Amino acid sequence: MSSRRSRASVSEEEINELISRLQTLLPSARRRGGSEASTTKLLKETCSYIKSLHREVDDLSDRLSDLMATMDHNSPGAEIIRSLLR
Repeated sequence: MSSRRSRASVSEEEINELISRLQTLLPSARRRGGSEASTTKLLKETCSYIKSLHREVDDLSDRLSDLMATMDHNSPGAEIIRSLLR
């Protein structure tokens, strides 16, 4: 058990580096600039951001489905959309 635990352990330095990298990916954290947020707040913002991305993907998928339903499937526009989805 201890060998499994040692392989899975992550140093505090590695955690701090991952948190720092995560902070650079979040739009809300980038707007704050150099100010440090708590790890808890950063993780909550990350979850919120991922949920918003999921909603956006769902919305875009619905819009694309609606668009495709109204298009002639042999039209150049439909072919362009199919090529983008490959």
